Amino acid sequence: MSIFKKLLNGVTGGFVSTAVDTFKEYFPADMSPEQKADLALKTKQLEANIQQQMDDAAITAEEVLTNRIAQLEGTASDLKGIPFVGPLVLFLRGLQRPLWGYATLFMDYMWFSEWTTLTSKQESALMAINILVLGFLFGERAIKNVMPLITKLFEAKTKA
Repeated sequence: MSIFKKLLNGVTGGFVSTAVDTFKEYFPADMSPEQKADLALKTKQLEANIQQQMDDAAITAEEVLTNRIAQLEGTASDLKGIPFVGPLVLFLRGLQRPLWGYATLFMDYMWFSEWTTLTSKQESALMAINILVLGFLFGERAIKNVMPLITKLFEAKTKA
């Protein structure tokens, strides 16, 4: 879920359900079950319409942000027009993800196999690098799933 959609859901999420629950006590006492069901259906349709408008607004906001970033930072096609430097920058930009990934893999190998004299500050920095790089490569959900294991591993290493 995009950040824009999260913001919009935070602002309006659950409004229709809350409104229906609040207004139920004001419904006429002689309202038939069919009328109540019809009203509930109409409120669900209203909620679906609001959700659709929020989704559309989120998509539009993301497109505007993407276009703004492209205007401010330029695009890959802009860089291609610059002799020598342009292709070099594109190459280096494309190299970032694998470089950081393999560097983190190497540092983790060294950390768990050979590095025995790291200070607590160095271990904290290495942990931060791991969270940033692995979170970027595999996503936030993967990090959340693995974090309890990592925490246990650090606790075991601290006790040893």
